[in-house]
Amino acid sequence: MTYADRMPVTVLLVDDEPLVRAGLRAVLEAQPDIEVVGEAADGAAVIPLVRRLRPDVVAMDVRMPLLDGIEATRAVLRTVQDPPKILVVTTFENDEYVYEALRAGADGFLLKRARPAEIVNAVRLVAEGESLLFPAAVRQLAGEYGQRPGNTAARAALERAALTERESDVLRLMTRGLSNAEIAGELIVGAETVKSHVSSVLAKLGARDRTQAVITAYESGFVAPG
Repeated sequence: MTYADRMPVTVLLVDDEPLVRAGLRAVLEAQPDIEVVGEAADGAAVIPLVRRLRPDVVAMDVRMPLLDGIEATRAVLRTVQDPPKILVVTTFENDEYVYEALRAGADGFLLKRARPAEIVNAVRLVAEGESLLFPAAVRQLAGEYGQRPGNTAARAALERAALTERESDVLRLMTRGLSNAEIAGELIVGAETVKSHVSSVLAKLGARDRTQAVITAYESGFVAPG
């Protein structure tokens, strides 16, 4: 099946810079499988638009004047039933704001200077949810901002999870950014078996998605960020 044969991924653009929104719209709407369904200039407008338009992905600036991307992400996940995937759009990848947005529940991040192909790939990957977007960058962010004294929530979550040996193997491979198919190849098992293990890991950790599970893995010391 080609991208043109799939149902389009619907995207809501949220950024206070009109030129950024226009650029993202031009790049995304050039693809047969992506449709931009709306725009907003601030995070304060996100919730009503998400409820009305039901986008698959929200591409959201992390720094906005009224409600930033971190608080907007928290608000969407707290108040919207079956919330969309959230892709944080940022100027700097090594930014505490980006890491806090990921911890708040964002599914990945995208640099404003990214090439068109990278923008399209990021939206598709986040929509599919079967691999981690920019795993090396997430590891770097976790190493810089995640290892803080008194950060016991992640360790407690891992202890409560009581992952099996195979689930632990799957989580380690998830931190490397491997897709379900790639994990299946590493472990020599079927893709459906991996999908079941991933679902179990997320449920046990209380994680919304792979990104949240990977952050817990780093913050708890289950794997080292370096």
